[in-house]
Amino acid sequence: MKDKVTIHTLRKFKTEGRKIGMVTAYDATFARILDDAGVDVLLVGDSLGMVVQGHDSTLPVTMDQMVYHCRAVTRGARRAHVVGDLPFMSYQAGVEEAVRNAGRLVAEGGVGSVKLEGGREFLDVVRALGRASIPVMGHLGLTPQSVHKLGGYTVQGRSDEAAERILADALLLQDAGIYALVLEAVPLELARQVSERLEIPTIGIGAGVHCDGQVLVCYDLLGMNPEFKPKFVKRYADLHGGITGAVQAFLEEVRSGAFPDAAHSFSAPVQPRPVRLVPAAAKDGAQEEQGERLGPVYGVPV
Repeated sequence: MKDKVTIHTLRKFKTEGRKIGMVTAYDATFARILDDAGVDVLLVGDSLGMVVQGHDSTLPVTMDQMVYHCRAVTRGARRAHVVGDLPFMSYQAGVEEAVRNAGRLVAEGGVGSVKLEGGREFLDVVRALGRASIPVMGHLGLTPQSVHKLGGYTVQGRSDEAAERILADALLLQDAGIYALVLEAVPLELARQVSERLEIPTIGIGAGVHCDGQVLVCYDLLGMNPEFKPKFVKRYADLHGGITGAVQAFLEEVRSGAFPDAAHSFSAPVQPRPVRLVPAAAKDGAQEEQGERLGPVYGVPV
């Protein structure tokens, strides 16, 4: 296994000019696959509200749900740095609540850092989390938890005033102690300016090539939702088609009787005698018959 990626590793990547690859993950199996592929950062995003739970926004996601998914992802990840989103209203109400909830993601969820959305209005939260030894990743531009305030999922920072505010917020967040910054749905010229001004890495999603890294939702880059076609998403596979085809083949074989065949069935070495029911009391102390082992529990060695 290669060296574990930490917040210091990511800072080093920026200094060396090495691009950072970040992908979302929501369970142990995907985390293991993405980690094996060499992903640097796994984001347990509150985007799970949309891609896992089927909501039309991230707003319904709860702290308990984030802790659950963070715990699953950290079980599957070995090399990648894991960051967990602080969901809506887990940090907006005050510093004390923010520290308590971020602490849950670290202590119970096992993540290496947390991510929160917003700029100057949350500098006190960022500083407090730093005092609590909890690393923070920032998030500016299109911030999904503010979808109602923004008037929808629209590109941010197109006017001079809006661009200046994003740049100013980025510098303020850096001074407050964030170790990296996500820039979502902003013009590539603005993302370039922010990336050049900051000493910490920037990670873009719909922000152009000049960021220090890129992030995509795993289901999007794998082509699992053909109806979702935003401009910033590039599909690197067609798993929707692959999975649909595999399931259809399974159903066809089940219905025709081709599955399961002999190779996928168990048999006794001799013709079994009729089963005789034994009272439970008679079984006490009897040694269980050793039979064929079915294999490991899914994802866990025997």
